[in-house]
Amino acid sequence: MATNKDYLEDAQGRLTPIAAIKPIDLKRHEAVVAIMKETFAERDRLVEFKKRIWIEVQDFLAESAKDSGARKFGGAKGNVTLTSFDGKFKVMVAVNDTIQFNEKLQVAKQLIDKCIASWSEGANENLRAIVDDAFNVGKSGLVSTSRVLGLRRLNIKDATWKKAMDAITESMQVASSKTYMRFYERQQDGSYRQIPLDVANL
Repeated sequence: MATNKDYLEDAQGRLTPIAAIKPIDLKRHEAVVAIMKETFAERDRLVEFKKRIWIEVQDFLAESAKDSGARKFGGAKGNVTLTSFDGKFKVMVAVNDTIQFNEKLQVAKQLIDKCIASWSEGANENLRAIVDDAFNVGKSGLVSTSRVLGLRRLNIKDATWKKAMDAITESMQVASSKTYMRFYERQQDGSYRQIPLDVANL
C-alpha cells in the first residue's frame, strides 16, 4: 500500500509518485531542500546573535551610565558606537524608524494654505511651490517624509503656521523600526572596513 513517503507534492500541489519522477529532478529537489534547511538554521542563528548582541550592548550602556552617574547613555533611541581600547574594532548599534503621517497631515496642509492666502503675494509664490512639492504624493502613494519635515525648519513666525507645524508633529507615526548593527575592523591604513553581516531585516 502506497504511503505519503511514496509521493512528492509538485508546484501545483499535486501528489506525484516518486517512482515517476526523473532521478535528476529528484536530486535537484533534495539538494534545494538540504540547502534551505541550512539556510533557515543560519538565519535562526543570526536572529539569536542579534538578540544576544543587543542585550550585551544594553547591559554595557546601563553599567556605563551607572558608573558615570548618568540616567541613560546613547541617546533616546539607544544609538551608540563602541570602540575597543586598542581601536581595532568598532560596534555600531542604531534604531531607524520609518515615519508615516495620519489624517492630521491634511489639517496641517489646510492651515498652511490659510497662511499663504493671508500673506501678501510675491515671494510667497515660491513658498507655495515648496509647500505643494512637499505634499505631492509620490509613486508609492505617500508624501515625502523629508520634504514635509523640512517645512518645520522654515523660520516663519506666525501663529497659524505654528499650529500647522504642530499638526505635522501630531500626524507623525512610527510605521516600523529596524535595528541596525554594524561591525568594523581597522585596516593598516587606519580606515575601518565593515564586516558584512546583514541583521537589520531579521
